[in-house]
Amino acid sequence: MKKFVPILLSLMLMSACQANRAQNSAMLGSLVGASAGALTFKNKISGAAIGAGAGMLAGYIIGNEMDKYDEQQVSQVLETTPSGRETIWVNPDTHTRYKATPKPPRREKNGRIVRDITLQGRMPNGKKETIHAHAYRSPNGTWHLIQ
Repeated sequence: MKKFVPILLSLMLMSACQANRAQNSAMLGSLVGASAGALTFKNKISGAAIGAGAGMLAGYIIGNEMDKYDEQQVSQVLETTPSGRETIWVNPDTHTRYKATPKPPRREKNGRIVRDITLQGRMPNGKKETIHAHAYRSPNGTWHLIQ
């Protein structure tokens, strides 16, 4: 099991080079899942591995389901929605229902404006997934999820 965690992390880092949205979300999900698993399981290594696997799957599902329409919705939420207020939409093509809750914006030392957001997705098959992501505002005013 101790050999599994470094291999998993290496695979995640290698896939970051040319990753698509689903892969990026899977990476983020695995990192969050590994952290949560290590904190909640008695055996930290097993917990991290199990959490990483579950988080990777959840992140991949949400990242794979989100399309351009959903990205525009997330960008609009980050730009206009007050902190803590939920915004809900349903993708007209995939019929996935999303709920987004942004946190307060903050300015990093480099001047970039960032904002955390919680995204919950409910797929048409009833499966629910939640990810916590970070986003930054580009100079042209569009928001981009940081993976």
